[in-house]
Amino acid sequence: MTHCNLKSDFNLITPHPPIAGLLSIFHEQELTETVHDTNGHGYLATFVGKHGRLVILRVHSRGLVTIDLQCYEEDNIAQLDNLLNALEKKLKVLLNGNITRIKKLPALVRGAKVDRYWPTADGRIVEYDIDQVVYDEDSDYQNIKILHSRQYGNILVLDGDVNLAESDFAYTQAITGNGRESYAGKEVLILGGGDGGILAELVKKKPKMITMIVHIDQKVIDGCKRHMRKTCGDILDNLKGDCYQILIEDCVPLLKKYVREGRMFDYVINDLTAIPISTAPEEDSMWEFLRLILDLSIQVLHPRGKYFTQGNSATLTEALSLYEEQLGKLSCPVDFRKEVVCVPSYLEQWVFYTAWKK
Repeated sequence: MTHCNLKSDFNLITPHPPIAGLLSIFHEQELTETVHDTNGHGYLATFVGKHGRLVILRVHSRGLVTIDLQCYEEDNIAQLDNLLNALEKKLKVLLNGNITRIKKLPALVRGAKVDRYWPTADGRIVEYDIDQVVYDEDSDYQNIKILHSRQYGNILVLDGDVNLAESDFAYTQAITGNGRESYAGKEVLILGGGDGGILAELVKKKPKMITMIVHIDQKVIDGCKRHMRKTCGDILDNLKGDCYQILIEDCVPLLKKYVREGRMFDYVINDLTAIPISTAPEEDSMWEFLRLILDLSIQVLHPRGKYFTQGNSATLTEALSLYEEQLGKLSCPVDFRKEVVCVPSYLEQWVFYTAWKK
């Protein structure tokens, strides 16, 4: 059963608002009151009414009043919204202009069949206009979801992280050089890229050969070739074409094999993972994996080649700085540049890196 939460916050000049005047509104709605002991930290009461309605009234000792109204989706939301409006008007009258700020939030929906709330990389909660789960599979390595958004099209979500939407061509452009590169006749290595967007775009550039190593997980390809067609077209229908091959293997042994063989690529595009949010590289296994992939990738890069990868949210400056430190510790010295790109479905600015051998 779907549950809704409506919320209003009031910042007051006075730390002791007249509670009795507010309570009359709850009583008019036939809500039964229970006052809770806060050990001197303001006032806390809950009100229970028909249809499972629950109101939580909290008056904090420093003048903040919060009102949470919980109900089921089948309840009369408009009527409940009117209740919050009535409380707001009553407070204004009772406090005679001593309110410095009022903030009423839209309803939060819990327990819905389709989860619309997903975190950004910098820890904010975003509500998407998701109306359908089109693919939901657990592989041996991760949970794979593809969700439909009215605004962004189908969105690939891996273990709860928004990876790519059909609207996100800006991501594909950025991680392939934003149109500044010539791929004609070149050898290209893609690490990851299971959504097929990068491969589909680069095949159009007439490269000599693209080798794409999808790191282990076949089910990502299975979902994307059925439900992300606006991103990948038909490129994932076959694991091999005239100028590309898709390998579903652990990329680390394969990269080490390429190093031993002296194989070189004009472009290496790392689409495996974003930079870890953790700022303790010596303790985080993801940083260890990232350093290994980075070092091996540069070793198989042609002396005049370029290495492209995503970074992370532009607000995660400490993690980005740590990544740039790793670039300075590789077995082969590199220079790099970065640029910030707006990827539509991410709802935050995203950093991309280009590196090349000195």
